[in-house]
Order: sequence, then C-alpha cells, then structure tokens
Amino acid sequence: MKKIFSILALGIILISCDPQKSTFNDLAVNTPILTSLDLTAVNEDRVPVSINPGRITQDTVVYRLPRVIQGTYSVSDFGKYVDDLQAITYEGKTLEVTKIDDNSWQIPNAKTLDKITYYVNDTYDIETSGGIGGEQPFSPAGTNIEPDNYVLNLHGFIGYFDQLKSNQYRLEVTAPSDFERTSALQSVGTKTSEDGSEVTSQYFAPRYFDITDNPMMYGNLDVEEFMVGDIKIVLSLYSPNQKHSASSLKETVFEMMEAQKTYLGDINSTPRYDIYVYLSEGDEDSPKGFGALEHHTSTVAVFPENMPVEGLKSSMVDVVAHEFFHIVTPLSVHSEDIHYFDYNQPTFSKHLWMYEGVTEYFAQHFQVYEGLITPEEFYNTIDQKISRPKNLDDSMSFTTMSENVLEEPYSSNYYNVYMKGALIGMCIDILMRKESDGNRSMLSLMKDLSTKYGKDKPFEDDKLLEEITAMTYPSIGKFLNTHVKGNTPINYNDFFEMVGLTKAEKEVETNYIFSGGQNIIFDGDQTTGQIMFKANALQNSFWKSQDIQAGDIIKKVNGKELSIQNANQVLQGMFSWQEGQDITMELERDGKTVLLEATLTQPTAISKTIVEDENATEAQIATRQAWLNQ
Repeated sequence: MKKIFSILALGIILISCDPQKSTFNDLAVNTPILTSLDLTAVNEDRVPVSINPGRITQDTVVYRLPRVIQGTYSVSDFGKYVDDLQAITYEGKTLEVTKIDDNSWQIPNAKTLDKITYYVNDTYDIETSGGIGGEQPFSPAGTNIEPDNYVLNLHGFIGYFDQLKSNQYRLEVTAPSDFERTSALQSVGTKTSEDGSEVTSQYFAPRYFDITDNPMMYGNLDVEEFMVGDIKIVLSLYSPNQKHSASSLKETVFEMMEAQKTYLGDINSTPRYDIYVYLSEGDEDSPKGFGALEHHTSTVAVFPENMPVEGLKSSMVDVVAHEFFHIVTPLSVHSEDIHYFDYNQPTFSKHLWMYEGVTEYFAQHFQVYEGLITPEEFYNTIDQKISRPKNLDDSMSFTTMSENVLEEPYSSNYYNVYMKGALIGMCIDILMRKESDGNRSMLSLMKDLSTKYGKDKPFEDDKLLEEITAMTYPSIGKFLNTHVKGNTPINYNDFFEMVGLTKAEKEVETNYIFSGGQNIIFDGDQTTGQIMFKANALQNSFWKSQDIQAGDIIKKVNGKELSIQNANQVLQGMFSWQEGQDITMELERDGKTVLLEATLTQPTAISKTIVEDENATEAQIATRQAWLNQ
C-alpha cells in the first residue's frame, strides 16, 4: 500500500464442481458459494447482497466480513457497514442470528440455512461524515456507492464462513446496461434483462482470497486498454467533473510500466493489470485518503480531482509504480502470516521493511535506472526520505514495529516504512553492488528469493534474515541485524561514501509547503485554530517574492477558509500546485487584511543536499555507475 500522507502529520481456469470429488471441508456440499450484488436495487445508499453457501452440514456457523485486509496495516471493520443481516431457511423463514462482534454473526440451525441477505453502506460516506466510531478504511481499500460510480472493493461487500474460505465463489453483479464495468476477476458470462435495461455480469473466484484480491469499478467510467509488452493494461478512471481522462494519463502509464518491465527483467509478471483511479472532488463529502492499495493484478488509487494534469501524472508514477512493484513482494515473496492470512485476527510479519520499504525503493530507483529522471532528482528523493520522518523513532527496531504494527507506539511509526524502509533497501542495494563489483543488487536478491519461494510457497518469518545472509554476504547480515532487527540508527553518509556522494549546500527546487530540506513553512495555533507562516517561509523563493511575513495568518486559500480543522485537506491541495497556476490567498497581518494574487513560479531554496563528490575514487564511481545504471 502506498499512501500520500498528511503533510502536517508528516487467468484461472473454471473447473466443474462434482460433489462426489470434493476436496474441501465437510461443512457444505462442494458447490460454489453463490453471491450477488444488485446495483439497480440500491436502498438508502445501500447495496443489497445475497450469499448462498450451498447445503451446510454443521449445526452452527459463523459468517464474517474482514476486520483487517491484506495490504493494509490497520483495522477496517467492514462488518460495521452491514445493515439488516438476515439468515433465510429453505422454507423462507428467518433464523435467529447473533452478532458476536463488529464483523461476525453466529447462525444456529445452519443445516436449514438457504441464504444470507443484508445491505452494505459505502465507506466513503462514513469516512466523510464521521458517522461511526473507530478506525475507518483507507480510501483505496474502501467502497463507494453513488448513482454514477461504484468502487467495489469486494471485501467490503462479501464475507466468508470460517471453514469455507477455500470454497469457490460465483458472483453476480447486476447493474444498469449503460454502465461501464471493469474487473480482472474471471468473467464467465452475462445476462441481459428482457427490456435491455439491466445486465448481470457473472464472475468466478477459486477461493475467498480471490474475492478480496480483485476489485471492480462500475459506472460512468473512462476506460483505456493498451498493451505494455505482453501485459494488457486496463486503466479505469472516474472523474466526477470530467477534469481528467484516462487518455490523458495513458502515455505516462505506458512509459512507466514499460520501464518497470525492463527493470524487472525475467521476474514473472501477469497477463493483465488493472488500474482503478477514483478522483475525489475535494469537498467535505469526498474521500480524503489519497494513495493506493495493491492487489496481485491490480491497484485502486484515489487522488484529488483538482490536481493539474502534470501533478496527477507525477502522482501516478510515484504511487502506482509502487503498487505494481508489489508483484515482487509480498505478492511473490512473503511469509506464512501473509499466505495464511486471518482476516479477523491477523498476525503480522516482521518484514514490512521488505514488503513496503523495498517496494518503495524500487518505485524510486527504477526511475533513475531506466532514465526517467536524472541522478540529481533521485538524490533529492533520497534526501527527502532521510529528512521527512523527523518526528518518528529512528531507533525503533523495524522487525518489532512490523510485528506489532496495530499497537502503539508502533502504529504511529508505520509511515516510516515508506521513508526509512526505502532507505534500508537503498543501503542493501549499495552494499550488494560494492561486495559484488556491481554484479548483484537488491533486485537480484529479490529475484533469488522469488525463485526459492514464489507466490505459493511462503517463507518462515523468523528465519528470513538468516536466509538472506546465507544468500548474500556477511556485511548484509550485519546490517540487517544492526539496523533492521536492531535499534541502531543508520549513518547514511557511510553508504553515500561507498558510491562517491557527499553533502553540500545547494539551491534546489522545492514546493509550496517546504523551505530548504523538508522543513514545513506553516505553523498552527491550537487555541485560535489559525494557520500562519513560519519564519522559514522566507527561505522559499516563491513566498519571499510575494513579500509575506513571518506570523502572517492565512485566512483563505483560493477562496477556501483555512483552519487547523481542515488544514490537511487544504494544504494537500497546495502540495499539488504546479508552476503557471494562478492562486489567491487572504492573509491577516497586524489585524489588517492582505490580499495576495499570484501566478506560481517554481520555488527554490538553499539546502544541504546530496551531490557527487569531486574527489571520488574510480572504485566509488564504478559502484555508483552500477547502482544508477549510468
């Protein structure tokens, strides 16, 4: 999963089902679990769902929706969004149902159970209204129910019986015939109503995991399909105000994924990859969890609709590239905790440094390695990852944090998987290249692990670091035990020296949020709820050119009032500002109103940043060239 964090907080073959040849459990005759969603019968913004498990042979069963889903490291509680769950007998009577927790329902007399019916509320509405307590699903993992758009992350609609997660599923989705519909789940046919107004699409999933792993999007979508080598890419975009189109992003996605395929080389990929993009209007009724969630053959992304097209393209490269690289880990290389995932009471692997950190490193490194960005741009990205997590615990053991990620103080340090986790990947990459005279790398290590394990064979969590050490060099083992398992902070200068890099002051491009480095230029007053410029805003060339002063209170940005309560939303919009864009700002200075109208120019600032050392040795330069593929 790749999040754009708050800047203030900084195919499968369908087989016949012969009951006489059942290899499943004995709770139900081995027929697929029949499920249906009817988007033409939405009631009070709720989708009706029907679950028919076949003949149950046990007296009592428990039906659940996921509490936690794979790829997220937080509690989602999808059962909270279910209303009016009923268990119906073959005679059409209702059975007694006991709700045993937020996500689970116990059904006695289950031998008489024909089907379960219920309604599902969408999480986007709850997310924006704050309608239920506790944690809420990250938007790309959530669900949307609107007349013209349905984000169908199926784990939000369809649950499982504890002992039947390995049973096959057949899914029917009924929708208006004029809807676009995209899904990588295996299609097995369609049915059209007599009047032609509705179409029921039929899908097959080998087991419950495939239900959770194959999201869908229905509605007024803009869809582009194209080939990248031997991979069919399906790009589905929903822009409520038609500000963006799939065609405007097609070239960017093509170039990105072509470079990624080249970078990955002979690592097995997928014949089809779906990218679902939901663009949020940015108002109070829109989702605010920007970023993406990976699946084996797809990703769901949420971005602000008001982003300029170049900003959206940049975010697509940064975020969607990360998700595609998850085909390496954890989708191909993963532990038993992931392979045998418990959606209700999961245990977590110790190796988020690899699943999210190394994936994030690849998402940045491939860009310089394949010539999409310059080395200087790559160095700047590395610099940002070093400087951003200042409020996080740099001495926290990464393996301990990972294993206990739902608990404090570990959960509040999760953001560091995208910062320090990526830097861990960088350090191992540099060490591998130095030790092997440029012949081995972090990517070659992941290929070796993928060959040894793969998507159907998990590794033993506690033995991974030993195995990596045996597959590489003693220096790698020492690094892992000291800085990943251990709690010793990394001295990145030691690794920059290996590749002939050093730190020096330099004028660098920045954005409209930071001064030199990653120092935010705004401050907030909890008492008054006001946001104001800090003194370091004058180190940002754009704001200095606008004659702002330290202490200026920001009342409005582009006509939208700004306060601590909505600062994340407004400032995230500023994070995507682009050169040439016209902006307005209303300030309060010494009790007087100051109006600012300007056309954005590229801001710069003096910052101590990573540069190539003029005195680097030939060996250092050779290692750097191998690292950057120069």
